[in-house]
Amino acid sequence: MAQEGYPAWYTVIKEKHGRFMAALEQLGEVVRQEGPLDEKTSHLIQLAAAAAIRSQGSVHSHARRALKAGATPDELYHTLILLTSTIGFPTVSAALSWVEDVVSGRK
Repeated sequence: MAQEGYPAWYTVIKEKHGRFMAALEQLGEVVRQEGPLDEKTSHLIQLAAAAAIRSQGSVHSHARRALKAGATPDELYHTLILLTSTIGFPTVSAALSWVEDVVSGRK
């Protein structure tokens, strides 16, 4: 059974490999605390990186986390639009649709 707020596959991995996932989650928390950037900015940067590698699941995850950290939908969209000259319009368009999934509540 999927945990609330997590994709089903993430929950399966977490149930099968709990120590691995705990270490991974701890790493994510540690790297966010390592420097001066606030949580919202950190998730916006990770959102941009997820878009650049065309990771739909990571885009969904960091969009949710950025919103929870206080980002607005417009900040999510702007984060991605800023990438257009770097990663190209087709990739940005796909990432925008994945963020829209989160903002509209489809994911």
